[in-house]
Amino acid sequence: MGLARGDEPRVMARDSPLLAEFSAEHRGLCGCPVCYFKALLSNISGQVYLSQPNPPENVLLVRVSLREKPRARQHRILVRLNRFAKQTHVPQALPRPLRPKRTTMEALLNQSRALCPFLQRTSPASLRSLSTPSRANASPGGGTISNLQVIARRCPVMSKALAVQSARMASSKSFGTLAGRASGTTSVNGVCAAAGKKRFHTTASKEAAVDHDAHRNHANIPPTFPKAGPVLEPTMVNGVAVYPGPKPEAPASKTFDYEGFYNNELDKKHKDKSYRYFNNINRLAREFPRAHMSAPEERVTVWCANDYLGMGRNPQVLRTMHETLDNYGAGAGGTRNISGHNQHAVGLESTLAKLHGKESALVFSSCYVANDATLATLGSKLPDCVILSDSLNHASMIQGIRHSGAKKMVFKHNDLRDLEQKLASLPLSVPKIIAFESVYSMCGSIAPIEEICDLADKYGAITFLDEVHAVGMYGPHGAGVAEHLDFDTYASLDTANPKSTKGTIMDRIDIITGTLGKAYGCVGGYIAGSVSFVDTIRSLAPGFIFTTSLPPATMAGATTSIKYQASYGRDRTLQQLHTRAVKAELTAKDIPVIPNPSHIIPILVGDAEVAKTASDMLLKDYGVYVQAINYPTVPRGEERLRVTPTPGHVKPYRDHLVHALQGVWERLGIRKTSDWKAAGGFLGVGVDDDKNRPLWTNEQLGLREGENLEEALDRELRADALHRQRMMTDLQKEELMAHANANAVVAPASTLVGVAA
Repeated sequence: MGLARGDEPRVMARDSPLLAEFSAEHRGLCGCPVCYFKALLSNISGQVYLSQPNPPENVLLVRVSLREKPRARQHRILVRLNRFAKQTHVPQALPRPLRPKRTTMEALLNQSRALCPFLQRTSPASLRSLSTPSRANASPGGGTISNLQVIARRCPVMSKALAVQSARMASSKSFGTLAGRASGTTSVNGVCAAAGKKRFHTTASKEAAVDHDAHRNHANIPPTFPKAGPVLEPTMVNGVAVYPGPKPEAPASKTFDYEGFYNNELDKKHKDKSYRYFNNINRLAREFPRAHMSAPEERVTVWCANDYLGMGRNPQVLRTMHETLDNYGAGAGGTRNISGHNQHAVGLESTLAKLHGKESALVFSSCYVANDATLATLGSKLPDCVILSDSLNHASMIQGIRHSGAKKMVFKHNDLRDLEQKLASLPLSVPKIIAFESVYSMCGSIAPIEEICDLADKYGAITFLDEVHAVGMYGPHGAGVAEHLDFDTYASLDTANPKSTKGTIMDRIDIITGTLGKAYGCVGGYIAGSVSFVDTIRSLAPGFIFTTSLPPATMAGATTSIKYQASYGRDRTLQQLHTRAVKAELTAKDIPVIPNPSHIIPILVGDAEVAKTASDMLLKDYGVYVQAINYPTVPRGEERLRVTPTPGHVKPYRDHLVHALQGVWERLGIRKTSDWKAAGGFLGVGVDDDKNRPLWTNEQLGLREGENLEEALDRELRADALHRQRMMTDLQKEELMAHANANAVVAPASTLVGVAA
């Protein structure tokens, strides 16, 4: 506790209290809890005692003389002092009969809000999030700095107070100490007693050093008490006197080694085998699913692309994009608010809203941005919002929740019991968002969407469903798993109709997000929901407001792709049949496929370095491109190869893949399914379980009774070839007609001028 300006300490005995008078004109404020309570007590005409007995515990004891105060005021003062003791780890040394009951931090905030407009408009959840250290080595003490301190620097009061504190912390060697030898605190000329003991605004790797011998030569002063220094002139901040500390030392002449920092971070990635290498893969539209590497003659087969249905080379999509590119140019020209809003954006968002049976939709530059911006906006705007997140959610959702500042509760993957327990722990009146995915891309599991909707209804939550790996892939129209779960209902409709599909699972979902960059073969992301929700995100989300709109050709191509897949389902059928065939063939060869009901084929390796070596060997020796998936995409020890068949991966490609994987597994000695089973199983591999039946049923795929998988594939491939032949014929006719219209004879310009004259 700092002494008031000009006061000389009167020392009686080592174990006697030091008496100090405080008055309103002599207040000091540096922003730490000690000075906060000093300011609270400064308008009291009573006396504050500071004592430092012979501690082995190195503590600062506080007592207040309150005999002349009304009982109610005694109670208020003691409440604040006990809060101070709790916050600064100072023992409560108040008379037991006068100790008040414990109160919550929210009660303290309610008192502080009367003084601070920022606290008035900021929820406790947001303050908790802002107080989390986030910026490494940004503080004067060498630790991390919180976002709350960053905001405080913008405050006209706190900015000057923090500047004073920073100057003092930068020159800790010259700090005086009130109980420095015992507790590491300081109290000379307005310097805060606790500022040297602990950094209240930062999290440093080690405590600041304190010179315990600097004041031992002061005559007639016990080791625990320094002599008062010279009187310093204060700076007035809103009527409060702020006293400067010692001048900070000059900065070191050596500048920060940025390149050294970068290299150190990269070394960490190399050492834990999580460093990412990019392969030069150039997919060929006319030879799908083939590609060439850096040299055009180096051909490989791509087995890990997210262009699940090959729509990136669809003739109708390409023609639409060519025409739009010729007519409207390469770029959008600005944000949606400034020249980037056009008929292509309107048409795409209308198509997406109809696809999901929602009132409205909004397009973003990617679904990463869509998830991040939407969750960050909702979580920060809904008062005291709590977001419940599946433990395997995508990084975009995790980042959005983090950016929101809202309280987060992570429930176990697809665990309804754990989710309900967390929901039940929250008041019904608290806004809650359940964020989850339909298809989890790295393991292929599918969420219990209907059951999560039931819990959301029961506990007053809204649902946020990421259908990124499901749109185009599931449902009669490709709207995703939520549509697929009511397959028969939607199969009878041309498009999803909110009026006739009321109460379906897709209708019950509040917010749906998806991508245009996977099954639809383009780029971009989107959200779909009610008009008011979409308009809120459109009006408030920086990730939407301040970014350039997608190019017109991209939006036009995406619209064509969505409409094509909504009316033609054979691509989905072929993809699912190829997936079944690959899973069956790998299982027969004892290759460890993580079981799941979706179109994802994760092949378990269990070691980062081995997974990378296996991927390189497949590419170099077999011309098969399958990317290794390592940390942080999956947990350490769960490294894998991720295979995603498409309609173009016909039997010769499938046979070659199985042969290549079998060879790599033998050469590297990677564990097989039987090995995992002998070890008790892992991630479902080597475990006898019949729960992972394909989401697509035989009836939905059109499999006939007694027909095997290869027969069904042959039939569907022949039908698809006829469809594509007719499509190409129709496109050629349209191109001929367009060419003829362009070459139609028109009157010469001179004739037109003459007529006009």
